[in-house]
Amino acid sequence: MKIAVIGTGYVGLVTGTCFAEVGVDVTCVDIDQVKIDNLKKGVLPIYEPGLEEMVLRTTQKNRLHFSTSLQESIKEVEVAFIAVGTPPDEDGSADLKYVLAVAAGIGQHMQKPIVVVTKSTVPVTTAERVRQAVQAELDKRGAEIDFYVASNPEFLKEGAAIDDFMKPDRIVVGTDRSEAEEIMRKLYKPFLMNGHPIIFMDIPSAEMTKYAANAMLATKISFMNDVANLCEIMGADVNMVRKGIGSDARIGNKFIYPGVGYGGSCFPKDVKALIKTAKEQKYNMRILNAVEEVNELQKEVLFNKVRTHFNNDLKGKTFAFWGLSFKPKTDDMREAPSLVIIEKLLKAGAGVVAYDPVAMHEAKRILGDAISYSNDMYQTLNEADALLIVTEWPEFRSPDFDEIGRRLGNKVIFDGRNIFDHHDMKKLGFDYYCIGIKTNG
Repeated sequence: MKIAVIGTGYVGLVTGTCFAEVGVDVTCVDIDQVKIDNLKKGVLPIYEPGLEEMVLRTTQKNRLHFSTSLQESIKEVEVAFIAVGTPPDEDGSADLKYVLAVAAGIGQHMQKPIVVVTKSTVPVTTAERVRQAVQAELDKRGAEIDFYVASNPEFLKEGAAIDDFMKPDRIVVGTDRSEAEEIMRKLYKPFLMNGHPIIFMDIPSAEMTKYAANAMLATKISFMNDVANLCEIMGADVNMVRKGIGSDARIGNKFIYPGVGYGGSCFPKDVKALIKTAKEQKYNMRILNAVEEVNELQKEVLFNKVRTHFNNDLKGKTFAFWGLSFKPKTDDMREAPSLVIIEKLLKAGAGVVAYDPVAMHEAKRILGDAISYSNDMYQTLNEADALLIVTEWPEFRSPDFDEIGRRLGNKVIFDGRNIFDHHDMKKLGFDYYCIGIKTNG
């Protein structure tokens, strides 16, 4: 089976590579010549554990190809996935110009029946707009070629995307034609053999499923952060509360870890887009409005702790930063809490020396020389006034506390991810601040 995946960003590259891994002939298409040239050399535009090795392997086996020509790439394919970006507009709605441009390009160049699949996260009714864009171009050509439209939202977690695709919790496909369902079932058959469920539904429901899933997860995070802030005021321990509610099967223990807020490419964008979609229908998503508000305020919590500890005087002070990406196992810094905290520290006259295992290059692209960088986590501490932990990378979990104490100008740690035990930190002589636990340093 031959398919094309248009867009070689996070979703497109993972999707195309994983299909190639199970034997599908895949061409990944992008208009960025430099990106395509690099991919042909095995140089990836993103960091994702295991992806580079899989790209090299499937390329060498001649199952994964890269091209800038949409016209050449869709000549013989049965399925074309649209996996281009849908960046948020200023009003929070998803910008569909790239999706619709690809749909028009498919209509201009397709030569045989094809299933056009929206893989990008798109609002309800997008598939219908894709259908219209393809048909409009066919009409201009005077071409009568059957095509089908489907929605196949992705559920990939950055840092675990390969496993999520190869061993999915579920595969959701929205379509209104039995012909498209048959082709999509054939395409996903290698994954179904391992018992992973495929759920077919109407197209609007599939489009809504993606937004509803991300909105629910974002809600759990903001809810727990709200609870954490109350715990701190009341003298409760949010870690104990988390364990207490997480053991309830109706709630579960995932996405209830308090911290400095969610970030990344999905949750912030999708929550805003769903709120905007509802507003267009004159419906107020009151819970999601609160979710977004809590999350924005939560990104300031760690900075507020820093400011309070230093009596509102941060001018001339230097802070060591461990973690820049919005979560571990990715170099993605979109909507990362680290950016908010760094901005506030800089505005207060402080300096920042940062370390991240994989996001340093991305940080330099975004922040430039506004902060300093170190390739060693301990070197960031040299004479720093305090350490801030913002991303819970595994290598931060069991550090050499003696080394930390020796290098820091003050034995002060602000832990935005609660990776240490506050009782242990007190015994070690640190002033220690975390999320959702009332500590006196």
